[in-house]
Amino acid sequence: MKVILNQDVKHLGEMGDVKNVANGYYRNYLFPHGFAVPYNDVTVAYFESRKEEIEARKEQKRKDAASLKDRLEALTVELLMPAGVNGKLYGAVSTQTLADYLHKNGFEIERKRIEIPGTAIKSTGSYHAIVHLYEAQTAELKISVVAQEDESRKAASKAADAAKPEASAETSAPKAEETVVE
Repeated sequence: MKVILNQDVKHLGEMGDVKNVANGYYRNYLFPHGFAVPYNDVTVAYFESRKEEIEARKEQKRKDAASLKDRLEALTVELLMPAGVNGKLYGAVSTQTLADYLHKNGFEIERKRIEIPGTAIKSTGSYHAIVHLYEAQTAELKISVVAQEDESRKAASKAADAAKPEASAETSAPKAEETVVE
């Protein structure tokens, strides 16, 4: 069945798009919720009269996506993750981890729009992820994964640091000359 969308429908299209959908999908979901109207002469004329408004809305979305792209590409995501001595993470950095970080920093991006090469990041280092924006626009996100020191390693390094000044004080102090009695 051919329909015209009244509003944006996730995974289907945007307002004003003409789509072919199953009869049941239209009858049971799209029409009762007011998401779509049947494609006929009356609805086509109605959407032709609103064409400028719809195009202005799409143009605004394109501009918003371009500014979001600039902001994302200027950002470097630095994540502190628990890792072993060799740099292998105890967990992994997934798209959900990145979406949560971006949400905390004022970006409203769904995790489904973030693409990490491979499935997830499993070791420390620098990486890139792709964020899919409006239409075909994408932004490249720089990610830096740093090992988080756990409490036992912190305590061990503090103990080692505390021992170093004592040892260096002993070595740096001039030794008293031994007097030789003849």
